Amino acid sequence: MAEIKKMGYCVNGEWKESKAEKYMDVTDSSTGEVIAQVPCCTPDEVEEAIASAQAAYPEWSALSLAKRQQYMFKWRDILYAHKEELSVLCAKELGKNIKEARGDVQKAIEPTEEACALPTMIQGDAAMQVTTGYDTATYRKPLGVTAGIVPMNFPAMIPWGWMVPLSIACGNTVVLKASSQTPLTSMRIMELFYKEGGFPKGVVNLVTCSRVEADILLTDERVKAVTFVGTTGVGKQVYSKAAAHGKRVQAQCEAKNHALVLEDCNLEATVNAIINSTYGCAGMRCMALPVVCVQESIADEFVALLKKKAEAMKLGCAYDEATDLGPVVNAGHKEKICSWIQKGIDEGAELVLDGRNVVVPGYENGFFVGPTILDHVTSEMTVGNREIFGPVTCIKRVKDYEEGIRVMNANPFANGSCIFTQSGYYSRKFAMETDGGMVGINVGIPVPTAYFPFSGNKDSFFGDLHVLGRDGYRFFTRAKTVTTHWFDEAAGKRKVGTWEGSTEA
Repeated sequence: MAEIKKMGYCVNGEWKESKAEKYMDVTDSSTGEVIAQVPCCTPDEVEEAIASAQAAYPEWSALSLAKRQQYMFKWRDILYAHKEELSVLCAKELGKNIKEARGDVQKAIEPTEEACALPTMIQGDAAMQVTTGYDTATYRKPLGVTAGIVPMNFPAMIPWGWMVPLSIACGNTVVLKASSQTPLTSMRIMELFYKEGGFPKGVVNLVTCSRVEADILLTDERVKAVTFVGTTGVGKQVYSKAAAHGKRVQAQCEAKNHALVLEDCNLEATVNAIINSTYGCAGMRCMALPVVCVQESIADEFVALLKKKAEAMKLGCAYDEATDLGPVVNAGHKEKICSWIQKGIDEGAELVLDGRNVVVPGYENGFFVGPTILDHVTSEMTVGNREIFGPVTCIKRVKDYEEGIRVMNANPFANGSCIFTQSGYYSRKFAMETDGGMVGINVGIPVPTAYFPFSGNKDSFFGDLHVLGRDGYRFFTRAKTVTTHWFDEAAGKRKVGTWEGSTEA
């Protein structure tokens, strides 16, 4: 029996025991054992975290760009030094296999490396003599306290890649609401942040709590911006409430990414890419590829090959190097996925491969769902239009490109979309016509590097500026435009106009 650790919360660089009455279980997804409990922090404790960030802000924001950049260079090296430790912890609490967990941690390091480019990326614009005797410059200044509301599926990348590096590099301080289902990776990184990173106390603070307490982050006037990742229903509420209280918001929400497979594709390479994108991370990611629109002329061959390769995947313990497909996060999530599979059958889809009731020897209590394929899914079936967040593939058969793009764009979500074809014509046409914010041409997971924004559309995103890239720097800073005029001997005789130097005839 694994030791059950009782975790606390972190404010002002110190870990504290919560006064919470309720604690939430964290499980080893491969064994089903409870390995830790985290507090449902009280409203006072969330307020304490905000106050800590607010107190740290003046000194941190006053540091030079060069000093903050030096902190980020050091922090990047610390994350690399602990990458394997963090990857094992991520695999254990979440269920993605160890190779995928290493990618999760790497995707926290990548934005940290981007943050090291701070002095270049945060530069504003300037011009001299914009009108006679007047110069104008725009600077980017930090906002203040920012908040991050974290989902369960990327416990390293999302809090410590999307929510922290650019924010603190720009001079802000942060309150993280870590996922209560997968908090341990984020908490361990939090320990390293102060113990080895040496950051000033209060720059980043961490709590775990319910939506009720998290609402404080949306309404407290000290919080200037909120980054949220989660379901669309909650994301809409977060966006509405936080924006109504004058905050900037990035709400990254659900997805139902589609691929369009045309008859001229390289079939073997296409199926390999779809196996990876559909079943990677056990489907628990918003850039999974759960729906494939296949041209009818090759649909039978495609489905047969997909089934063959899916059946060959090795299910196993998440932290076993030989595992291709690990478990899902917990028992409740497994039950949800299995109910969606049954719903697809009830709606009339053909069950080609059933991943329910799989058993992994030695890990009988793990939360495993095997690769599942539902064929002949139509646009009327909810199973093909709603996010399942598990290793389930829905096949929608289409006559040609035109029908395929119509089916794809009819979906309310538009995080990513892909096409598999050898045709340059259809590739370009697809890139122009798809609603997907991130587009793959023979790429199953079109997630860009951190130097570009993670740019979902439609009901997959609410806000104006996306995470990462130049959007990320703009989101975490405000513009300050300064117009300068130095008086000369004739200044006292000059008549000042209504617009005082901003216009000139």
